[in-house]
Amino acid sequence: MRIHSLPTQLVNQIAAGEVVERPASIVKELVENCFDAGAMHVIIDIEQGGTRRIKIRDDGCGIVKEDLPLALSRHATSKIATLADLEHVASMGFRGEALPSISSVARLTLISRVTDAECAWCVDADGTEKNFVPQPDPHPQGTTVDVRDLFYNTPARRKFLKSEKTEFTHIETLVKRMALSRFDIGFTLTHNQKEVLNLRPAESSKDQEQRVASICGPAFIDSSVTIDFAASGLQLNGWVGLPTFSRSQQDMQFFYVNNRLVKDKLVAHAVKQAFQDVLFHGRHPVFVLYLTLDPALVDVNAHPAKLEVRFREGRLVHDFLFSALHRSLADLRPGDQPIATHSSIELLTPIQLQPVAAAKPVSSYGGAWTPQQTALPLQVEEQLRAYATLHPEPASLPVSQPADFPPLGYAIAHLHSVFILSETRTGIILVDAHAAHERVTYERLKLHYQQGNVPSQPLLLPIKLTVTAIEADLAEQEHAFFHGLGFEVSRAGPETVILRSVPALLRDTDVETLLRDVLADLSEHGMSQRIQEQTNQLLATMACHGAVRAHRRLSLEEMNALLREMEQTERIGQCNHGRPTWITLSMNDLDKFFLRGQ
Repeated sequence: MRIHSLPTQLVNQIAAGEVVERPASIVKELVENCFDAGAMHVIIDIEQGGTRRIKIRDDGCGIVKEDLPLALSRHATSKIATLADLEHVASMGFRGEALPSISSVARLTLISRVTDAECAWCVDADGTEKNFVPQPDPHPQGTTVDVRDLFYNTPARRKFLKSEKTEFTHIETLVKRMALSRFDIGFTLTHNQKEVLNLRPAESSKDQEQRVASICGPAFIDSSVTIDFAASGLQLNGWVGLPTFSRSQQDMQFFYVNNRLVKDKLVAHAVKQAFQDVLFHGRHPVFVLYLTLDPALVDVNAHPAKLEVRFREGRLVHDFLFSALHRSLADLRPGDQPIATHSSIELLTPIQLQPVAAAKPVSSYGGAWTPQQTALPLQVEEQLRAYATLHPEPASLPVSQPADFPPLGYAIAHLHSVFILSETRTGIILVDAHAAHERVTYERLKLHYQQGNVPSQPLLLPIKLTVTAIEADLAEQEHAFFHGLGFEVSRAGPETVILRSVPALLRDTDVETLLRDVLADLSEHGMSQRIQEQTNQLLATMACHGAVRAHRRLSLEEMNALLREMEQTERIGQCNHGRPTWITLSMNDLDKFFLRGQ
């Protein structure tokens, strides 16, 4: 066949294959046009999941009569004129493909009125970009796009659509996500003449939190950290759920770049790294985050549907996001915020309280148990006497509690040699001693490792271990790496190594088992960039060995020393495996349990 030009309608239908995947795709394109028009309110009417009708109306600036045919023509736009404009684009739409693509696979009517015009003007389109005859219409200022009978002329594509309920669920989810991108705009969503969503403009911080709560649930706001971080021309704002407020799916993760909703692998990786040692396995963080940066530093034209972006300085953005989230989680300490009172048992986190039911109970402790351990590592012993002299025991506390009553209170008992019971200013808390001490140990190890100064403790008698040949090779070849972790280990034969020093923080652990676990980890991952990236996991393994074990009875002095350590430790709300380290009961909770005052 000879080369020939394709008909305009077919060209638009091909473009529609990239832009219009399902009814929700149309809603996205049209609502973004409403944003660019300066709308203050967007009304979205859906019938039969969007297959029968999608009608979107705004009160924006409108389109003049003479431009209506252009608005329905391919690659016609008011938003860019040159390549320089494209490289600095700040509008939501700019490609000029949406309306002609939609009109090529559905029946489309466009009605619009500008300020001071005597009337609105209405045109119908079929994707051919011909026979536009504007007709007068009483429509108020703004624009309405009425899309009917989606894929009526492409039945093969219509077969790929799901049920009415499923398609509307996609639309509802999308509208909620877009509503979080523009707090200054009101949204109304109806389905089959039934109102599903009605959001007023949210200007104040309180109103914005209410909108977030209406979409993500009030528990998210109650269990989140507010993010406000700026550096290197980048700014990150929003909310991040505490590690104890997590989901089994990634269905509550909202990320916006210059108010554009995106899904980006770089962003996902940065968030995952920030949560890597505070989130329980199999759980996913919850967040609503807004990244603002110079439009020239992000390419929003990387995907036909503009769902993906390309950062020109990807490493800078990744490290910025990681630092902002990592620092925000690390800076939380017990007592940073007043402890709220609730009507049920709550899981205490450093900022707010989260119901215990939200966290899956765990009955076992990580790591190999070492019953012979009899001393608290991590320099706690050296601090016990000092803390005991500074803080009197509960039995000797005066009736009126001192002004410097610590956030985690004073230990009262060691329940079943597992949990520390402590009296606080507002009630009581229960601390999982192993989980809490594991986090304390881990943070100390990380700090020492980052400073290149992990204190080492020589063993009185060197330990000779029989290992695999591969593990012996690693011990010999990676002497410097082991030294950085605080081990002095050398090869003494084909399958033999000698351990002469161990990390001082872990001197009272089962050091033979500890070294075997470290060698096993290195053998599995190899001494590559991968193991460097997983150094924290190695340190977490070491910390688990160093943490005080269940059924090791602690004295009041030791328990209080651990509570004071916890108050100074980053990310203390969770152990290295993401399990909560303590729960709290307020006096109100206790009163209700016993029907006091009722």
